Amino acid sequence: MKKAKVIHIITMLELGGAQGNTLFTVEHLDLEKFDVGLISGPGGIQDDAARKIENIKLEFVPNLVRPISPIKDFLCLLELTKILKREAPDIVHTHSSKAGILGRLAARSAKVPVIIHSIHGFGFNPYQNFLIRWLFITLEIFIAKFTDILVAVSQENIEQGLRLGIGRREQYVLIRSGVDIGTIQTSARATDLSALRKELGIADGTKVVFSAGPFKLQKDPVAFVEVAERVLKTVPQTVFIWSGDGELRPQVEAKIRSLGIGASVKLLGWRKDVPALMALCDIFVLTSLWEGLPRSAVEALILAKPVVAYAVDGVPEIVKDQENGFLIRPGDKGGFAAKLSMLLKDPGLRGRLSASAVKSIDSTFDIRGMVKAQEGLYSKTLHP
Repeated sequence: MKKAKVIHIITMLELGGAQGNTLFTVEHLDLEKFDVGLISGPGGIQDDAARKIENIKLEFVPNLVRPISPIKDFLCLLELTKILKREAPDIVHTHSSKAGILGRLAARSAKVPVIIHSIHGFGFNPYQNFLIRWLFITLEIFIAKFTDILVAVSQENIEQGLRLGIGRREQYVLIRSGVDIGTIQTSARATDLSALRKELGIADGTKVVFSAGPFKLQKDPVAFVEVAERVLKTVPQTVFIWSGDGELRPQVEAKIRSLGIGASVKLLGWRKDVPALMALCDIFVLTSLWEGLPRSAVEALILAKPVVAYAVDGVPEIVKDQENGFLIRPGDKGGFAAKLSMLLKDPGLRGRLSASAVKSIDSTFDIRGMVKAQEGLYSKTLHP
């Protein structure tokens, strides 16, 4: 049987769930069944990782950028259309908002037989300018009309899309955002926790609260600092650490200085040893204001770490209130700090939630199962 050509398109290869899943997918698709390509905008921290993947065709499109830019967006559309006409793929599979819009328009123009888009959380949110939010929703409604499959990582994203008129129910398929369960567990077991504490300057006996992700509005890292300040008043023997970086770092650093908690909040920048940091921590927290399905929380639960998070989008599908963590009303920093303080003070409660945490993640979250599900989707769509 002739191999099917599949091209994935993503806006930028920064560190994040959508990017990690996309790279894993293009690397592990069955090469006996598929010819694989990847198109991205340049400048991502994972560009080199993409270059190291064997047996895929990788192209960077300079005008594929995240900010809205009418000139660059138009040029990008022309470039993508040219590439897709040249490559003539059987399937185009897009990820992220900008690549999802321009990539699907280009695929339509190039007469690609099958167009698939993965929703790793929608590109619009309640905190955007009204006109920008309206524009994104309107574009998603329009482009969904010629999208064959809409892959969602959470059931809530499916329901949200349907409420807004984006696509029809029969277009949606749920495929969880996968994580490499075995590798995470192996990395965590191999961690020298004493050495890591020493490296980070964390004294023995000090509780560790951890979070990870880019410093951007979605993750609300300033709220992380404000929650830390409240918790430290009642549980002073605690250190808060964050692995990540980004555009809001100056605001985060300014908030730490203004609250005078620099000794207890550590900004680590981007680190490759996140499983080790997960193993070190007592509790994982997520101050995100919106999420498709937070892979970082899944990774924490795999390592038996309770999670405290805002109850947004797909988060309640993995974090069960009072079972493997606590869910907080979005924006309620006082409530967040109260639950976190309670958990830090009560080792019995932490132990109970930890025991439930590791049992709450099943094989549907395994990244290899995610790839197999996508392969099945491709085959079913091409050969109904």
